[in-house]
Amino acid sequence: MPKITLLFASLHVLLMLVMVARISIHRHGQKIGLGDGGDAVLARKVRVHGNFIEHAPLALLMLGLLELCSVPVRWVWVLGSLLLLGRALHAAGLSRSAGYSVGRFWGTAITWLALLCMALAGIWVALA
Repeated sequence: MPKITLLFASLHVLLMLVMVARISIHRHGQKIGLGDGGDAVLARKVRVHGNFIEHAPLALLMLGLLELCSVPVRWVWVLGSLLLLGRALHAAGLSRSAGYSVGRFWGTAITWLALLCMALAGIWVALA
């Protein structure tokens, strides 16, 4: 049973709920139904959530498959931790600025590193 992945998936869901709550609160406060209503702050909050949704599901699937294929537990922990750190940094960085930010840069870099490592580990395991 992939309990490590279950933990990281659960933590990612909590992070996602923070993102969608921020969107809902902003929508309610500004009385914006669909779209962003031309509100740049809401558009950025929606983009933070969108970027998360573009990366987290496949990454968590990869993590779970690696865990099910008996990749060493320490690597599952490291990859899951990198993924969560990367997604949190990216969300924080993009939430503060639509332009360059340290959080956005390192969040992207760490997420991509985790994805690359998971992809290479998956290829290694599949061909072994």
